[in-house]
Amino acid sequence: MKAWLRQIALRLNASYWFLPTVLTLAAILLSFATYAVDRQLNNGWAEGVSWLHDSTPDGARALLSTIAGSMISVAGTVFAITIAAVVYASGNYGPRLLTNFMTDRGNQLSLGVFIATFVYCLLVLRTVHQPDEAGRFGMRSVGGFVPELSLVTAFLLTLLSVAVLVYFLHHVPDSIRINRVVASIGRRALHDIEARYPDPDRGTPLIEPYGARGAPIRAGRAGYIEIIDFETLGDVCERQGVQVRLAVRSGDFIHSEMPLLHVDGTIGEGVEQQLRRAFALGESRTSSQDIEFSIDELVEIALRALSPGINDPFTAITCLHWLSAVTAQLARRDLGTDADGNRYGTRGVHALVDDFDHFLRRAFGEVRASAAANPLAAVSFVDALEAVAAGGPSAARVDQLRCEARLLLAQAETVLEGPALARVRGAVERFAPAA
Repeated sequence: MKAWLRQIALRLNASYWFLPTVLTLAAILLSFATYAVDRQLNNGWAEGVSWLHDSTPDGARALLSTIAGSMISVAGTVFAITIAAVVYASGNYGPRLLTNFMTDRGNQLSLGVFIATFVYCLLVLRTVHQPDEAGRFGMRSVGGFVPELSLVTAFLLTLLSVAVLVYFLHHVPDSIRINRVVASIGRRALHDIEARYPDPDRGTPLIEPYGARGAPIRAGRAGYIEIIDFETLGDVCERQGVQVRLAVRSGDFIHSEMPLLHVDGTIGEGVEQQLRRAFALGESRTSSQDIEFSIDELVEIALRALSPGINDPFTAITCLHWLSAVTAQLARRDLGTDADGNRYGTRGVHALVDDFDHFLRRAFGEVRASAAANPLAAVSFVDALEAVAAGGPSAARVDQLRCEARLLLAQAETVLEGPALARVRGAVERFAPAA
């Protein structure tokens, strides 16, 4: 149940309708509140305010109609610009980056403010009436009724919408700049690493979970694992007196016949379904518990940049810089905790071991072949590994970094020659000299 609720929260965060809906409901409540105050104050209270001019019913209707019409037009334009930017970014940087733009609070807020202002003006417009027109609940007012406070509020919302429009016109082109895209992915990965692995590395080796003995609990359905509720798994293990070994991690794709985990011990009736409910499946990977997802996004951009059709080594170098920062953060951390911050094996739950070599191969190992074919990218590849080693990780992890550099050189020797190969060889020998 908790996994399902967390999955719902992720989907709401990545939707274009949730925040605009919240702002629209707030606008509806605000219109009721300002109308109630206007009814209490009645007409004429604005005469004592020097900077506020009384409005006639016709003038108030014209103003509100103009604002409402303008806001819905701007909202449509904002939505069209957003979709165009999303299509451009996903086409150039990779379709998996679509989620990054869907979760952009700036785009959601801009759309929400315009729609909320439109709805507010419509609701206030219905309260304006001429002297002989029936108002709310059939009431008639001598001289008509103009909600002055509501008009002032509508005008202030219009000014806010103009400011939001200026912000939006700056935000959209800025958000699809490649350096901005790569930096946002890198910062998110650094934040996720810090949250998941808060303890510094003490050199304690990670122990593989016990062997694949015990009854398998199969998935029963297909999809990507978005959330694993380790707390629920621990509760079940403690109640049943069993231990479980996970066969998957967040981000893995499974189908109905694949095991989610193996149970060491005997479980009661209905417990198998409780264990399944600790896994929330979806149609795509998310970054919630999946640090590799952010790493893969950086790798994807780098590989696209190094492809023969694009041939943009400087974008790839930017990705290598952020992969270096992410790997350096991992190199200094104790990696023996699961996605909920529990030590491996806590409360009988044994997650799959993700050691430093796993992340190193996921980051630099996937880029190695493409980087080796480009002298600029190859040298930056070695420099990025050297920067990770400069952060002071353990000797074992430094050896793994140097091994990755030697693998790059071995790959480069098959595709480069002459001065280009000599430059790469010099960079590798400086960081990882042959024994």
